[in-house]
Amino acid sequence: MVKVFEVSRDADESLRLKIAELLMGQMESIGSNDPYQQLLHTIYLSLETQSQAHIFVAEKDKAIVGAAFFNVGISMEKGGHYIWLNDLYVHKEHRNQGIAKKLLLKIIHWAETEDIKGIELETGINNEATKALYNSLGFYDIVSKRYGFRF
Repeated sequence: MVKVFEVSRDADESLRLKIAELLMGQMESIGSNDPYQQLLHTIYLSLETQSQAHIFVAEKDKAIVGAAFFNVGISMEKGGHYIWLNDLYVHKEHRNQGIAKKLLLKIIHWAETEDIKGIELETGINNEATKALYNSLGFYDIVSKRYGFRF
C-alpha cells in the first residue's frame, strides 16, 4: 500500500534525510560538488514557514519511494496562484506501479482546495512515458523555450 502525503513544516530530521537520499537518484547530475548537501539545504529551505515550496512524498512499507517538489507562484496569465512542479521522482525499483500518478493526483486535489489556477511543469522531449502520464491526467503541451541563469 502506498501512502501519499504532504511533508509538514515541522518534519523530523529522519524524514528530511530520507527525502534527500531518494532524490539523490535524480540529482547526481546537477553538477554540484556536494549534491547531497545541496539537496538537504533545499529541503530545509522549502520547509521554512515563509516558503512557497511544498514537498509531497509517497511512502511504501515505511520507505520513501517517490517525491514531488513544487513552488506556488503568481501568474498574470492565470489570474492568480499556480504551481510550478520542479521535480517528480520515483525510485527506479518502484516505477510503473502508479506512484507518480498518485503523487500528481494528490497535488491536483491539494491545488483545487487551495484555489490554485493551474500547474506547469516540464519534461524531456523524448520522455514518452512521462508525457503519457501527464496527458492522461489532462496536462497539455505548451510550446516554449526555457532559459536559465545561474549565480
